[in-house]
Amino acid sequence: MGSGTPGSTDHVHHYRATCSWRGSTGGGYEAYDRSHEAGARPARADLVLSADPAFRGDAERLNPEQLLLLSAASCQLLSFLAVAARARVDVVAYVDEAEAVMPESPRPVQISEIRLHPVITVRGPVRVRRVEELVEVAHRECYVANSLRCAVHVSPLVRRVGGDGDQGSRGGGAGGQEGPPPTTTG
Repeated sequence: MGSGTPGSTDHVHHYRATCSWRGSTGGGYEAYDRSHEAGARPARADLVLSADPAFRGDAERLNPEQLLLLSAASCQLLSFLAVAARARVDVVAYVDEAEAVMPESPRPVQISEIRLHPVITVRGPVRVRRVEELVEVAHRECYVANSLRCAVHVSPLVRRVGGDGDQGSRGGGAGGQEGPPPTTTG
């Protein structure tokens, strides 16, 4: 545990979660229910989860692979909002259609890549390049991306409403507009 000294960086954060399942695996791999519950106090919301449908899970429920992807996307969003707020950049919307890749070979099976595609809408006289730089800072500060073994790529599309400056581009040159290469960790 950290010393708690003001200005120290040695504080350790602890997280706890509970996963629970009841049923029977006596009927073999094909027969048991993959549905289970998860929670992390003090949050009040519990989740009912399942396996990926490829592993005989319920497609109507979130699965661990989706939660991993959601964790990376959520952390990037929160890191970016914090960095933008500190820089006094007015972000009015952020939508990320994130994706993860998990090939079944080579073994062991693992998520090999996460791609974040945030569409960030800002207001006021801020240049698109400045917002892209803040995305890069946020990516370097994202706890989840820093904790993962797989590569995490961030390719933002910045849109502006109101104010002076350029209109927008997607990092990596998507859509025919030049931008910086996607930000990557891993």
